[in-house]
Parts: sequence; C-alpha cells; structure tokens
Amino acid sequence: MHLQETILCATAPLNPAAGSGLIALHDIQTAATLASFKQTNAGPHSLAVLESTNTQGGFMLASQPDKSILNVYNFQKDQISLKIVLPEKLTSIALDCRGDFFAGGTAAGRIYLWETSSGILFNSWDAHYRQVNVLRFTADGSALISGSDDSGVSVWSVSRLVDNDTQNEHIVPYCTLSDHTLPITDIQCGLGTFPDCRILTSSVDHSVKLWDLATRSLLTTFQFPQAISFLAWDLTERLFFAASADGSIHQMNLFHERESKVAGVVTEAIGGTGVTDIIRVDDETSRQARKKRLITVGQSISSICISLTSTILLVGTSEGLIHLYDIPSHQLIRTVSTHKGMSIAHLETMLKPVDLVGHTSLEYRSGGASETRDVIPVKPILPFQRMKDAKTRDNREISTILRRSDDFFLDEDSAYTPEEFGRDYAYFVQPHAEKTSDADPASLKAKITDLEAEVQSLREQLGKAKGVNDAMWDTVVNKLGNQVKDTKLPGKSDLVDSDDAERRRKRGRAT
Repeated sequence: MHLQETILCATAPLNPAAGSGLIALHDIQTAATLASFKQTNAGPHSLAVLESTNTQGGFMLASQPDKSILNVYNFQKDQISLKIVLPEKLTSIALDCRGDFFAGGTAAGRIYLWETSSGILFNSWDAHYRQVNVLRFTADGSALISGSDDSGVSVWSVSRLVDNDTQNEHIVPYCTLSDHTLPITDIQCGLGTFPDCRILTSSVDHSVKLWDLATRSLLTTFQFPQAISFLAWDLTERLFFAASADGSIHQMNLFHERESKVAGVVTEAIGGTGVTDIIRVDDETSRQARKKRLITVGQSISSICISLTSTILLVGTSEGLIHLYDIPSHQLIRTVSTHKGMSIAHLETMLKPVDLVGHTSLEYRSGGASETRDVIPVKPILPFQRMKDAKTRDNREISTILRRSDDFFLDEDSAYTPEEFGRDYAYFVQPHAEKTSDADPASLKAKITDLEAEVQSLREQLGKAKGVNDAMWDTVVNKLGNQVKDTKLPGKSDLVDSDDAERRRKRGRAT
C-alpha cells in the first residue's frame, strides 16, 4: 500500500439560495477529485473529521449554519449516513483524536459535549458570554479549548467534564487566557500531552499569541498590520502562517540564527519573555526580508492549512479556488479550480482513506487462509441526546473491537515495518520533489530521444501485428469460405426422389 496524501475541503455557496455545498477529496499531486459528499453547507470551524485506519472506518460531521442539524458521513458511501437533530444551532464543532467525544458551541456561548458511540450528552454549560467561534481538542484529547466573540480563550479538562461526581457542580475551566481585546478567530494546538503543550490564538485585534498551558502563561505576542482570521502551524512548531481575509499571509519563524563568538552560528527560539514580549511585523528593519515572509494571494482567504510533509501551504479562497504554495520558496505550485463559485469553508490534508468509496481495496487474513476482500467496520455513532439523562448515562453500553494480530484486520502500527514505511515515504514525497527540482536539459533531451526511439519500435511492432492479423483473416475467411461453397448441399429434388424410392420399396413388400 502506497501512502497518498489528499486534500479534504468543504464548500459553501456564496448565496444561500444558490443551493448546497459539498465535501470533496482531491489528490494533492494531480488535483483529481477522488470523492464528493453532497448536501451540506458547513461553514468555517463547522466540519470535524475522524480518519480511517486499517481496523476501523472514520466519519465526517458537518453542522449546518441555518438549522440545528448535524450531517454524518462515512468514507464508504457518498450519501448522508445519519442526520442528527441538535438542541440548537452550532456555530463551531470539534472532535477529539480518537473520535470518542464531540463538542459543539453555540451563538449564546454555550458548549455541548457528547459521546459519539452512544449519543449521550455528557455535559452542557455556559462557557462564554457571546458566540463560540472556534473549538479545538488538544493532540491527546485531554482538554477542550474554546474561543469566543467575548475575546476570551478557555481551556476545559475533558476528564472533569465527563466526571459523574461533578455533574451538579459549577464548571470551572482549567485556565482562562484573557489577553486578547477583540473576538477570537482561530486556535491551533501544538504537539504534546496536556498540559505540556502550547497553543496559538488569533484575534480581530491584529495579534497572534503563543501560550504555554503548563504554566498557564503568555509567551509571545505577534502584532500584524491586519486582523488575522486563520492560522496554520507547522507540525514541528518551527513556524506558523497567519492569514487575513484581504489575501495577505504572513510567515512567522519561531527560530532564528545568530552569530556566537564561542559556538559560531546558533539557532535559538524567539520570544518567550511574557506579556511584554511583542514582535511587530511592521518593525522589521529590512523591507526585503519582510517581503520574503509575505504571500499575497490577491483574493479573499477563507481557510488555510499545511500539508502532512510540511512542504506545501494550502490556501482556500472565497471564490472557490485552492492554491498550493511551496513553503520554502513561496512559489505557486498549482491551483484546484473545481469549486469555482463556492467558498472554501474548510481545508485540511489527510492520507487517502483505505475505505474510500470507489477506491476500496481492503484485505484481511483468516487463519492463514487465502486473502479475501472485505470492508472494514465504521466507528459507530448514534443520534445525540438533546437533554442530559443520568439514567441513560449509567446504563450505557461501551462498544469495543476485539482482534488478534494474526487474524482478520491487522493493526497498522504492528503490521507496518520500518522498511515499508521508508519505501512508502520516499514514494510519498517523490512526485513533489521531481516537479520542483530543476531538470538537466541534456538529460531531458536524452530521455526524449529514447522515448522517440521506443515509439518508432512500437509502431513497427504494431505494423507486423496488423500483417499477421490480415494473413489470418485471409486464410480463415477466404479459403475456408470457398471450400464450404464448393461442397454440394442436398437440394429439394434429391429429397423428393428418395421419398419415391422408399414408397416403391414398401409396395413391393406388400405384394
């Protein structure tokens, strides 16, 4: 199995009367459409995805902005698999890394937390004074982070939210990050287990702030000339991109190099001194250096993300275009224009699902027998409760999958060897490396000559094959056909004569 990175995007019509949007999967190398899931109008921060594995199929959850409905899709069919009626309209949603808990925020500042496999409403509480704009789970799913129009960012411990003993108590956040002065627009969580991780928050107040959850403190503030609407953070936390709605994308490096008299060139982190540490983009001494870190799209930006290999920046626009930029050079690689006339409301990259509709190629082993194709089971999801019910919560059943490593579906972690991973990773990054590398003109000319010679050889072989076919046709059709015509078939007169002779012979016997 080769690794294949794909682009998952959600589109929404610019005019609500123009119809509905869709969720689509594209190949990141060719921009070809792999699958599409229709009948959804998910807006920004309103789509949550659980990726498929070799043991369990994933799903997608899309909240609808104009109604209290949640559409559920799985990758094994291109139609809505379930419609869930919600207590009220959701303005933002989030799903933890395992797909066990689903959170939704509302325009009134309320947050709901459900268990996906049972549909049980574990908690609902007034988290903010105004609309919840964005929700994120930390990388390990232990904390839920919410950002609101009230300029506040709150961090909630999931274990406390689902604890039976705290259901009747006032819910208190793990911490509240309140240094922003205007509505929060986006939140990005770094790697690490909670609380040993960092987060980025952006706001309409033109700032992006870097926080440390372990110390519950502000590390650095980045001040920009425009209001920041969307963030994309590199997986290794070396840099991040801050995009404004007017089409400007700023690259901010979190490390820089300096000369040291003792150790030579030293790489060190920037910022980290707290509230007073403010890095202003307009204060750059070199205008040329500032231009190197600025990408101008020229269109209104509606979403951004970074590829799995951290080499491509994907930018979705309100005109339905998806631009792919090479991160080191900021050059435009290609543009996906399949969704012109729609707004790209959500954008992310993921590995091609193994159970994707129309592309399913799954195999399992049964007691060492011959390989058989089958579809992996989809992670269960049930309709969500609209009100808390303690009785249902106490009596709920927990579903699980029992499997052996030598039977049925193999776990990808144990079945994937380092050699296979290295081979697939080379294939994974090779197409982009080939397209961005400068080819030698002499080698290209030699390749063209070889290809022309091969084409000429193929034409000669095709001519010989046609000659053999003509000779066979002449032999089988013409010669055999003439032989059949020369053979005399019994006519009607012959049949009459034989009948008369038979009658005379019978009369002779009677006399």
